[in-house]
Amino acid sequence: MIRVRSISVLCFLAVLAGVMAATEPTSVRAASSYVGSAACQPCHAGEYEKFQKHSKKAKSWKSVATMAPKLTPEELRGCYECHVTGYGKGGFVDYATTPQFADVGCETCHGPGAAHADAGDPSLIGKPTMATCEGCHNASRVRSFGFKPLLHSGAH
Repeated sequence: MIRVRSISVLCFLAVLAGVMAATEPTSVRAASSYVGSAACQPCHAGEYEKFQKHSKKAKSWKSVATMAPKLTPEELRGCYECHVTGYGKGGFVDYATTPQFADVGCETCHGPGAAHADAGDPSLIGKPTMATCEGCHNASRVRSFGFKPLLHSGAH
């Protein structure tokens, strides 16, 4: 296993992997229902840029990488459930294999985006509800911080 010491190198690799996934031919992407947030940027540039700039979720891998050495494998899997995209659902597997899903991204809230990205049909992507948020933002995981207004304002 290669250890990368620099967060900037990790970020570069994540961006590079996301761009590569976003530029794969449709026939290659069809095998995976998750495409990564970079695939959303061309059509949703404003939302993408705001999310990347202002959302802590868009940088969630940094927290996971910082805590990982102190956690058991079971605890780490618990972190992955909310701090990466699509863990256990066809998205994030591990950083070496799927770095493009190593942060909370568009598909965490909107669901897998391959069909929407390929067709551009708005009905092929999920619209988040309170239940979507409460999968991670619940009393057993985090204290309430008033995320309800964020949902209704677009959170990005």
